[in-house]
Amino acid sequence: MRAGAGALALLMATGCSAAVEDGSSSTPKTAISITPLNGGQGLSTETPIMVGTTVGTLKNVTVRAGGQPVAGVYSADRTQWRSERPMAPGLSYSVTAVAAGPDGGTVEKTNTFSTAKATTSFGIDTLLPNKDTGLTVGVGMPIMITFDKPVKDRVSVERNLSVQASNPVEGAWHWFDDKNVVFRPKNYWPPHTKVRFVANLKGVKGADGMYGKQDYTRDFTIGRSQISVANTQTHHMKIDRDGTQIKNFPISAGMGGVMRHYTTSGIHLAMSREDVTVMTSPDAGPGQSGYYQTTVYDTVRISNSGEYVHGAPWSVGDQGNSNVSHGCINVSPSNAKWFKENTLIGDPVIVEGTPRKLEATNGWGHWQESWKDWLKWSRLRADMTGPLT
Repeated sequence: MRAGAGALALLMATGCSAAVEDGSSSTPKTAISITPLNGGQGLSTETPIMVGTTVGTLKNVTVRAGGQPVAGVYSADRTQWRSERPMAPGLSYSVTAVAAGPDGGTVEKTNTFSTAKATTSFGIDTLLPNKDTGLTVGVGMPIMITFDKPVKDRVSVERNLSVQASNPVEGAWHWFDDKNVVFRPKNYWPPHTKVRFVANLKGVKGADGMYGKQDYTRDFTIGRSQISVANTQTHHMKIDRDGTQIKNFPISAGMGGVMRHYTTSGIHLAMSREDVTVMTSPDAGPGQSGYYQTTVYDTVRISNSGEYVHGAPWSVGDQGNSNVSHGCINVSPSNAKWFKENTLIGDPVIVEGTPRKLEATNGWGHWQESWKDWLKWSRLRADMTGPLT
């Protein structure tokens, strides 16, 4: 996704500063315009630095902030220049531009200005996928960001979040709240796609007086396509890899009776793989009716409401014909071991046949939202991922 494309596009205004002229009355006049205007103080960091000429070309543009050079890009005809990044808070800037006119003469202009000071900073607290999830992930894997402080200026932040992919996809960011934003494609990632996420957040305004403290980059790879479909009515889970069915496990799902004992229907994602998991009743404590604590082996978590695909030797006789669990998907110990060892984090696990629907905020249930609903919570809407550079 070309987040920040609007900020980096060479659609440059000529500004409002006074012209500097060169040449006689018989030749065109050369003028340089610089934005921000000379002498500006306490400026917003989102104001781009722009330099332009009305006649002639720019020979050189030099920008320094706090004594350090600032990068920028020229237009193809060298009549315009624009900074690549937002300005940083609390710095003094100096812009010097030299332009050449049609008669070969040159003019020079300098503007100085300063940006508003930061009172606090923000950064990314959690970025998934990471080394814990593995950096080769399933075709359903979202990019999930949790900020360490609430973000109020979502537009400024979102336009500085960039997703590049070796196989272009349409995708969009979705804000669940002021601290959590998630990117997913419109459809699953193409298998074997290489993905790079870049957050150019240093100096970006997140709220009044709050600016990003650093940039972030994360590279990961989409693995083979593996999609599992567990049907609670047929009591089987079919596993397709790259479009071909490779397994068909007998299962036992949630027994129902009360809503919390149904397995949630919908598109889940594999969230973790665990050798051993201790499961405790979520709605009953020790000594209360319905309390249980069970140690299970070879588990794959698929929600935050306690649902796993796991080995259940006690229900092997029910697997393939009856639903007897508290909501998990029970499989035999050997099938559980295979599933854990052959599942990537981010693999879709789709459950069908129950009246209880998976919420989009339950674990990584982000594929539960239609694309239309997903876009309602994106500040910049959908875009194609940029080329991987």
